[in-house]
Amino acid sequence: MQSVDMPACPSLTAPAETDVVVVGAGIAGLSTAWELSRAGLKVVVLEAGRIAAGVTGHTTGKVTALHASVYSRLRSRHGEGAARLYAASQSAALKRIVEVAEELAVDCEIERRPAFTYGEDPSSVEALHAEVTAARDAGLDAAFVTDTGLPFPVAGAVRVEEQAQFHPLKYLRALADDLTAHGGRIYENTRVTALDAGEPCRLTTASGATATARHVVVATHHPVFDHALLSARLTQHRDLVIAGPVPADQDPQGMYITSESGKRSVRTAPAPDGTRLLIVTGEAFTPGDGEDTEVRYARLRSWTEERFPGFRTTHRWAAQDNSSTDTLPLIGRLRPGAEHVYTATGFAGWGMTGGVVAGQLLTSLITATPHPAWAQLYDPHRPGATLRTAPEILKAQWDAGKHFVKDRLETLGDGTNGPVAALRPGEGTVVRADGKPCAVHRDDQGALHAVSAVCTHLGCLVAFNNAERTWECPCHGSRFAVDGEVLQGPALHPLEQRDTSRL
Repeated sequence: MQSVDMPACPSLTAPAETDVVVVGAGIAGLSTAWELSRAGLKVVVLEAGRIAAGVTGHTTGKVTALHASVYSRLRSRHGEGAARLYAASQSAALKRIVEVAEELAVDCEIERRPAFTYGEDPSSVEALHAEVTAARDAGLDAAFVTDTGLPFPVAGAVRVEEQAQFHPLKYLRALADDLTAHGGRIYENTRVTALDAGEPCRLTTASGATATARHVVVATHHPVFDHALLSARLTQHRDLVIAGPVPADQDPQGMYITSESGKRSVRTAPAPDGTRLLIVTGEAFTPGDGEDTEVRYARLRSWTEERFPGFRTTHRWAAQDNSSTDTLPLIGRLRPGAEHVYTATGFAGWGMTGGVVAGQLLTSLITATPHPAWAQLYDPHRPGATLRTAPEILKAQWDAGKHFVKDRLETLGDGTNGPVAALRPGEGTVVRADGKPCAVHRDDQGALHAVSAVCTHLGCLVAFNNAERTWECPCHGSRFAVDGEVLQGPALHPLEQRDTSRL
């Protein structure tokens, strides 16, 4: 995000009419809008913030069909045929990115690299062998290896050649420019707060401006306007990322991921001075779970410094992803009865290929052209999806309900879960003020800021993330700035302001 100037787009202030409105300008939204425009449709994109500044702007940019140990899970849950379709779709997305980059003549730093799923613990070897077999049966040229480019030994790894890594914002900048050059319109800082799924569809924004369209694509990471209860089939997780320069001769020459140590993902990117930028991801957690995020960053730094001697962190950030309870993304109609409203979500951290798959699939659905072979695989309402994953759905809802009740009881029990007077600059806590849960933050100058602690999505209580200085909902992953502004949905409305003099 520091190295690319994305185009500045206006906000929507007047009524707009078009063939398709795409809500969300990440890789799924922009890929869909671009494909639709190339198919001859008029497209409007409405983005609540800036282009690609949400989940896509915080990705590590892997473009691969090897997604950790997904093929073992897919074969077990959905059968070998589903695993083959998944591999074909993800490989097609990789190919599509390369083709589009060439067509638009954009240097988005595409580098072909092998992808690895590895384990350091000898107990992981059996599962890695199983993943090799499942990935091969799915059509990938997978191999079991014990030698990698990592500067530390591994017990084993799945290796797939000719995968890729790239600079996603340079790629999306080219898509946005080409979209607008062909008549597409992009509006930033335009949060959609209501959707009427009639014919035509009608969208209303926070400013009161409206847009009407024959079709609507909801590409907002978490599917807002979710009347089909897709939320019940999605779980949220947040990953921390650290990065810093390493000499080019220390580049491990690949993309690596392991589920060990709370997940670790490693890759490099080119740096302007000829060195490489080492990017390490891990410490996956549920937003709002209450653990000290700074402690998590410390664990990630310690792991990296131990395995890459001399590494020094120069950048850090975090990304949020959601996963479906049956492993597969949800791409297709948002809900029965809304024939012209579509969604794309549940990429489980693999949105670079997943977003491109969504663009191709949704374009075929909207234009009524022949669908890719994997269309039914990703259908949000695929037969049996809810029944097959009933235990996972129940657990996700139990966790949300537990937070809804438990957090209130804790706040009620002693009137506070951290006295306001004890707050140091940069800290936050949830207290009760006038009988209502109140989220209180003390800024670096010592001033207090207070908002309602009740998430505007479904009413769970938020918790403070001390590293990012945000309020986060543990139930469905909504995130808010300390002033209550929505940073990440599914919440559509800010947290209400509270009077600090009442604390």
